Amino acid sequence: MKQLLKITLVLFSAGVFAQAGHIMQGVGAVNMSMGGASTAQPLDISGALQWNPATISTFDSKIIDFSIGAFFSAPELSSSFGPMSGVTKDDRGVSPMPALAMVWGKENSKHTFGASAFGISGFGVTFPENMNYPQDMMGNSNTNFNPAAAVNPISFPQNAGGFGHIESDYMLLQIGLAWSYQITDNFSIGLQPTVNYASLELAPNPLSSPSMTLGYPVSDKATAIGFGGQIGVFYESDGGIKLGASYKTAQKFSDFEFSNTYLDNSAAPDVDFNMDYPAILSFGVGYSTDKFDLAVDLRRVDYENTEGFEAKGWTQTGSVNGFGWNDITILSVGLQYKGIKKLPLRVGYTHSSNPISEELAFFSIPATAIIKNAYQFGVGYEFSDTITINGTFHHGSSDGKTEGNLLSPMMASATNPYGAIPGTNVGYEMTTDMVMLGISYTFTK
Repeated sequence: MKQLLKITLVLFSAGVFAQAGHIMQGVGAVNMSMGGASTAQPLDISGALQWNPATISTFDSKIIDFSIGAFFSAPELSSSFGPMSGVTKDDRGVSPMPALAMVWGKENSKHTFGASAFGISGFGVTFPENMNYPQDMMGNSNTNFNPAAAVNPISFPQNAGGFGHIESDYMLLQIGLAWSYQITDNFSIGLQPTVNYASLELAPNPLSSPSMTLGYPVSDKATAIGFGGQIGVFYESDGGIKLGASYKTAQKFSDFEFSNTYLDNSAAPDVDFNMDYPAILSFGVGYSTDKFDLAVDLRRVDYENTEGFEAKGWTQTGSVNGFGWNDITILSVGLQYKGIKKLPLRVGYTHSSNPISEELAFFSIPATAIIKNAYQFGVGYEFSDTITINGTFHHGSSDGKTEGNLLSPMMASATNPYGAIPGTNVGYEMTTDMVMLGISYTFTK
């Protein structure tokens, strides 16, 4: 059992990358193809368990669903300082995205149960160091500097005023146990306690206070355990109209406990940091006919009251207080066409507002996975009454840069609280692509 749990954690923590803030827009092949919309349109058990546990009452069989995706991201980090400017591209490569769910339903029973293991959140970048700098912070010239070659001030080594090699890796695995009760033939309620496992690694680690001579240290991978829950309601009319709402509480985590090392391999002071997962309020509308299923979801994500995201700016010792993100709104729309026998076709669109303000853009360099517009196309094939295969293609874009000034704690003052450096700029943008395959198996009675 311990070995199985270890394998599961490795698989689910290998690379989960968010689209809306640091939140996955959907889970599983079907829900992703519908743009993540599922609060009032439970087309599959994964989407139902993720966005509204009350909707699992629509499933009256024992069903298991597994999806795995190959996720490609292409972040770009740019900066300028005086006449110097340039772009550094991420070289992380491909990451897997898994989702596992199961529902126990029974015809004529008012009770339905479910269990899930989803990678619901994450971010990560790998920006290589740019050694083509003119001089270090002590004024010593770099004899290898080539003004005709690529430069990017934010990627200069720390001793030259940059961050050097920038890498982050955050993931959140959530395990849920759901129960839905059908109060009437048309109305259900649902509850789902959740247990979470998160890991975070930062290089350099801006949550630590820098050394005047050695700069910011590099952290090891720290982990934390969190708890929360979700409640939902679901109404389905006899005419095909469906309404749903759910509230996922903030997931309260223990502290990440980082062990730090300076770039010269000497020990740096350890540091603790608390980062919870924000509360999410979702409303959904669905409509179904013999040939179409329409789903529309609207979500509000409460970053401004979430530990680790509400704080901003620098501490007195030059470490970062928090991300300082704003609340965001997410719109998800999906349409399924069932006019071709055994071959449902799906399209989905997701729009998210940006939680990062211009004046605080610098603090979110390790978490650049902000996708404003995402488009999904999916197809299923019903091999039999028990087996269905689903596939999805996703493309997302940040639709422009998130950018602001370079910041320095040494420049911070009463009139310049974040230490903005005049005449500078830092920005990031990205595109994402993903291919996902899933299989759903319904157990025979």
